[in-house]
Amino acid sequence: MALRQVTRRSVPEHVFDQIMSEVLSGEMAPGEVLPNERRLAEVLGVSRPAVREALTRLNAAGLVEIRHGDATTVRDYRRHAGLDLLPLLLLRDDELDLSVVRSILEARLHNGPKVAELAAQRADEQSAAILDQAVNVLAAEQDPVERQRAALTFWDHVVDAADSIVFRLMFNTLRDTYEPALAALATVMTAEVGHPEAYRRVAQAIAAADPAGAKSAAIDLLGPATNALLTALSALEDQR
Repeated sequence: MALRQVTRRSVPEHVFDQIMSEVLSGEMAPGEVLPNERRLAEVLGVSRPAVREALTRLNAAGLVEIRHGDATTVRDYRRHAGLDLLPLLLLRDDELDLSVVRSILEARLHNGPKVAELAAQRADEQSAAILDQAVNVLAAEQDPVERQRAALTFWDHVVDAADSIVFRLMFNTLRDTYEPALAALATVMTAEVGHPEAYRRVAQAIAAADPAGAKSAAIDLLGPATNALLTALSALEDQR
């Protein structure tokens, strides 16, 4: 365990970040017992309330298990954490985890067509009009980063039309994870967001209440860029 004293202002965020990093890296293995609050406070150079607050956050994130009157142990985050951990997994030590990127892309390609299919089953005239306007905004946008934002807005409306709370929460997390990387992905995403007619076909199938057509159009829209990114990731992983 390579914990070190917090040299800046002693706040729970610093304690949370250090222990989280140790857990996610595997330095703290599932089942490992953490030092008690008093010892953690001494090692990190912070107050016990700061440690207590950080441990509470770690417990809520599914990274540790707090048993009152007993030891605090590391949990297997793969089995206990939720999607809210995804942004933390994506970027660690200022480096992208390519396996997490790949998982996000796979989820995008799998979920997008299903959401479009559900939207075609459940959308009303107002939803169809909103999607049509979202495509118009995308078509008018010239900046590559803002085009991606417009595309995200389009999918945000598709998720609304699908009326699925699970897909909504998943989309929220994937969007929050993806947005910080918009500038870096601008070039590779041009092939997708630069073709508003592909979005139009998805919107038209949803408006026509054509689930199979919406699913097929979404696959045609998402497939090329996603597969290109997955190929690029494989090449990067081979270089590491």
